[in-house]
Parts: sequence; structure tokens; C-alpha cells
Amino acid sequence: MTAVLSTHGLVARYGDFQALYGVDIDVAEGEAVALIGANGAGKSTFLRSVMGLLPVKPEMVRLEGQPIGGTPTDRMVQKGVAIVPEGRRLFTGMSVDDNLRVAMDQADRLGRKGGWTLERLHLLFPILKEKARTGVQNLSGGQQQMVSIGRALLSQPRVLLCDEISLGLAPKVIREIYAALPEIRAQGTALVLVEQDVGLAQSATDRIFCMLEGRVTLTGASSVITREQIADAYFGGSHAVV
Repeated sequence: MTAVLSTHGLVARYGDFQALYGVDIDVAEGEAVALIGANGAGKSTFLRSVMGLLPVKPEMVRLEGQPIGGTPTDRMVQKGVAIVPEGRRLFTGMSVDDNLRVAMDQADRLGRKGGWTLERLHLLFPILKEKARTGVQNLSGGQQQMVSIGRALLSQPRVLLCDEISLGLAPKVIREIYAALPEIRAQGTALVLVEQDVGLAQSATDRIFCMLEGRVTLTGASSVITREQIADAYFGGSHAVV
């Protein structure tokens, strides 16, 4: 499969601290891949690097084969890459609808066209229609996460980066959110999921990349990789491909 998004020897730093060491990851159109690993492995740094939040060389990140590394975040959105950030980062003091319409207005301003509308988002997450006039600060954590995902979808992304979307949520809510992922993928949107729950990552994706100390230590099909292999990759060992 042709990669819609890929990284090539991706290196990232926070000042003098090097956080990523030559990371190669790719995702095809409509494919879902998971990044797993212990805290501090470099998963969120990978997303930040792709999204233009950290300085990287242009050739280290490619979108449909074109070098885009280091592109400012607003231009990444314009090119079709969106992120659901850890912590949601919604506009508090504004309603659900207003948060979503900000994303719609931005997509219009950037010339992004696609199939995601407010009505379609309400079908994906009906609670967002019910809570349309509710301030986002008054929502549950799961409802806020749905707003955050919806905001990203309304930017009409080709690639959706999701940073810990299940973190701190009740199991029922996690199931509801993950049940929406196939519908998102059905539109051709590629997903990159940073996920702590290994079982959830395996069940929701096509491939897994395990990271340790800024490097990929295991790659393979989610249905093939064993828990033993994942445990070994979490704690050390050479890069394995399954």
C-alpha cells in the first residue's frame, strides 16, 4: 500500500535533549496504526513532530511522498493532517456547537473540503447534538473527548493523529469512542493512535509500532503480534518486525 503519511529517520529534540532517534513509520489511506510503549517512549513526541510542533527537517516527514517536515501546524491542517491532542484543549466558556463551528470556519478559510458536516458528526456522536448549547466545561470527560475528535474531523483530515483518546475515561465511553473509528476510516482517513491499552490498540488497528526510548523496537500486524513480543519490546531488545 502507498503511504499517505510516512516518517524517514525522524529525529526530534527538546533543546539539547534528543527524544527521537531515526523513527520510520508509515500509514496508508484508511489504515489505522497504533503507537504503544511506556511513558517517555516518544509516542507523543512523534505526533508533535509530525504536526509541526517541533522543528524537524523537511524530508523526515512526507505526506503522499512530498516532504513536509517542519511545516507550521496551521498549514499541516490545510494539507489534511489533524490532531486530537492529549488533554483535549477545548475552548472553555464556549458551547459544544461553538467549539465545532470554529473548526468548520477554519476548514472553510483554509479551503478544506470533505464529507464531515455537523449533521454527520451528530450521527457519529449523538450526545453532541443533545449537548449542543452546553458549555464544554460542563461536559463529562468522555463527552469532551467526543467534541475534540469532532473538531478534528470537521477540518476534513486525510490523516488523524490521536493522542491518548482513552486516557482517564470509563470503559463504556471508551467502547463508544472506539466504535466510531471504523466509520472515520471508511472515509479514507488514516489513523495514528497513541494508546496505552495494548489490547485496545490491537483490536482497533491494522499494525502496531512499539517504541522504547525514542526508537521503534517492534512492528507488525496487530493480529499477529503476541503479548510476549510486546512485553519484550517494551523493556528492550533489538528492533523486530513481525
